[in-house]
Amino acid sequence: MDIFLQGFTMGLAYLAPIGAQNLFVINTALTAPLSTALATAGIVTFFDISLALACFWGIGLIIGSSLLLQKSILCGGGLILIYIGWQLLRAKVNTQTSATYAPTLWQTVSLGFTVTWFNPQAVIDGTLMLGAFRSSLPDGSATCFIGGVAIASMLWFFGLVGVFKTCCSKLQPVHMLWINRLCGLVILGYALKLLLVFWQM
Repeated sequence: MDIFLQGFTMGLAYLAPIGAQNLFVINTALTAPLSTALATAGIVTFFDISLALACFWGIGLIIGSSLLLQKSILCGGGLILIYIGWQLLRAKVNTQTSATYAPTLWQTVSLGFTVTWFNPQAVIDGTLMLGAFRSSLPDGSATCFIGGVAIASMLWFFGLVGVFKTCCSKLQPVHMLWINRLCGLVILGYALKLLLVFWQM
């Protein structure tokens, strides 16, 4: 049980600072119907757990051994995040009715994949935190530890949807517009940071 709790708390510590994933789930919770927001949380959770498993079992070794792969992740992730941020800045909200945004399943899956697997912060944090911690675990306890990480991911993203759907239900459509713009600016800033790192490599 102690190993599971270690994995759970490590999972929360790993997820909290990863801005792109959290912004994607929060923005969907605020602007989309509940069913879409829950589907988004489930999709992001799936990709997050798959990335955590990959980091835990050694993706960092592969990325660390290839400068070309590092540059590809930084450049590709930065450009895709610029596209996401720009779309949020351009998003229109109907101020006469309640604001709803219902992306297609393909859009949700592709964006969920992008903000997770093309997010160098998620890859690096996962590799450093989960990959490094794995070496300190007793034999036979890895499954229990990564199980705690997976549960933390599920509770985190579905919890975000619950909190923002419950606490922010009184937001007006014009507020949604500014939330979109704020999220878009944050994502653009993060993307430019990634491209700056790429340029300096």
